Amino acid sequence: MKNLISLITICICLPGFAQQSNNIMHISDDIELVKISDNVYMHVSYKISEKWGRISANGLIYTAKEKAFIFDTPWNDTQTETLITWIGDSLKAKVFGFIPNHWHEDCMGGLACIQSKEIKSYANQMTIDIAKEKGLPVPEIGFSDSLRLHLGKNEICCYYLGAAHALDNIVVWLPSEKVLFAGCVLKGIEYKNLGFTGDGDINEYPNTLKKLLAKFPDARIVIPGHGNYGGIELIHHNIKLTNK
Repeated sequence: MKNLISLITICICLPGFAQQSNNIMHISDDIELVKISDNVYMHVSYKISEKWGRISANGLIYTAKEKAFIFDTPWNDTQTETLITWIGDSLKAKVFGFIPNHWHEDCMGGLACIQSKEIKSYANQMTIDIAKEKGLPVPEIGFSDSLRLHLGKNEICCYYLGAAHALDNIVVWLPSEKVLFAGCVLKGIEYKNLGFTGDGDINEYPNTLKKLLAKFPDARIVIPGHGNYGGIELIHHNIKLTNK
């Protein structure tokens, strides 16, 4: 009985656990949505990997009236088509822009679908260069250190703070929501390691995370590329993981 009570306590205390349990919407067999606020949704898509089994990846939808932005696509074009259709049908919003965290398929595997719908795509110039090098679909508009866009009256702020999970990974800050979408720069607090870092810089990783912590100390919600969302403690947790 004591163990059961402890397990319940742990679940209740996990960052975002209650919110995510109560707000999950299943829009297909391999896509879920978690409502973060009236204007922000985390999309979670799944892929079957021979090595790892069924794995998930997070992205974000940001809406303002009848407009929407997507940050990271699901794994592929079919899933991305499903997501865009849902945004139109359920949120009554048209997707006007897309920004990937970095070049991997869990961030821009659906870019061809995005481009087929003439949605503007923005990315770190490093991401564009890597995509060209690897023969992948290429985002249209590049930036170097930062990019500031607007969705209605609300700002979208993108920053490159340095290499971490990938050499080109960025983060996105939504100041009106105090939501930080860190993407694959961060893992959920339930993770015990940083996962795959073969395309990143393990030596620079902790420095990039410290910059992230210093820049966004008042983040209300922090969303990782994989795992449960939470608060600022996710950054602290990942800094600890870089020391393992």
